Amino acid sequence: MQKSLLLRQKLPDFPWDALAPYGAIARAHPQGAIDLSVGTPVDPTPEFIQQAFQKASNSPGYPVTVGTPELREAITAWAKKYLGATGDFGVLPLIGSKEFVAWLPTFIEAQSVLYPDVAYPTYVVGSLLAQANATPVSLDATSWPQADMAWVNSPSNPTGRVHTEAELKAAIDWSRKHKSVVVSDECYLEFGDSVKPTSILQYTGGDNTNILSVLSLSKRSSMAGYRAAFIVGDAALIARILEVRKHAGMMVPLPVQHAMIAALSDEKHVTEQRARYNARRATLAPALVAAGFTIEDSEAGLYIWATRKEDCWDSVSWLADLGIIATPGIFYGEGGSSHIRIALTATDAQIKDAAARIISKVGAK
Repeated sequence: MQKSLLLRQKLPDFPWDALAPYGAIARAHPQGAIDLSVGTPVDPTPEFIQQAFQKASNSPGYPVTVGTPELREAITAWAKKYLGATGDFGVLPLIGSKEFVAWLPTFIEAQSVLYPDVAYPTYVVGSLLAQANATPVSLDATSWPQADMAWVNSPSNPTGRVHTEAELKAAIDWSRKHKSVVVSDECYLEFGDSVKPTSILQYTGGDNTNILSVLSLSKRSSMAGYRAAFIVGDAALIARILEVRKHAGMMVPLPVQHAMIAALSDEKHVTEQRARYNARRATLAPALVAAGFTIEDSEAGLYIWATRKEDCWDSVSWLADLGIIATPGIFYGEGGSSHIRIALTATDAQIKDAAARIISKVGAK
């Protein structure tokens, strides 16, 4: 009981709770609020994926944690074709990627975890849940200290930055030097704009020891509500993780597994979705620049990472007065204290409206 209480005291407040007052300001705008804070998809799940889910909806028995043979085969084939995975590797379906990020340090009993100094906050939460030491590090793995595991995130949430081949190879070298686990969070891998992201598995030379790649169908296939993701990489490490997940009952529902197979069988819908997000970026970015923001990185993924060299809450407040909700960069670490993250997960009409509101405000000065 005492240990549980101490853990709850260590966990940070859920960050989006702090954004609530600004959401209230935005919702009071005469034209209503445009929420560009949380990156939740708004475009419909493709019809053929919905049909696969519905067709498998009569599912009275328990699914298996490891996934059906058909799903494992689909993930394996996709990983070879689109990740460049070679050599011996394993695959495992997940109930969305966030639960895996939060629980992986516990699964592998990590005592020390490295994570990017501007990063998705669940990396830290997972370390706290495992009662591991969490250390923020730069993107240059040649400077990393020894640790049990390290997170890589490309394209990055929140910055949209894409790791270079040299950076990913350096992370692999660090893993081999220390015999430590490197996990590459690649949930936005298929959403490149000015740069094409690549998977860490492309650079292992077929030796995937201690290397994992985490992928999600939430954004690429507008399936966030399905909770559908998977890992690819070190087969022995995945086998260890599987044993824990079997005991914990972490099973992807069978209808979702069928939907995953359908989603992985088609790239046309991904190409179309990527074009939507890139078009939205092209609509909104010039308005932000006109308002004095500098856009940094933002070369892939679903977000615009911008700064006016002011406290991030001042930028959030300025946009809230226009009815636009953005995320303060401080949610992602001290390095984001003067930045905001703007999600492109809004309809084309909403993005166009947000750009018009910003331009109108700038023009009124």
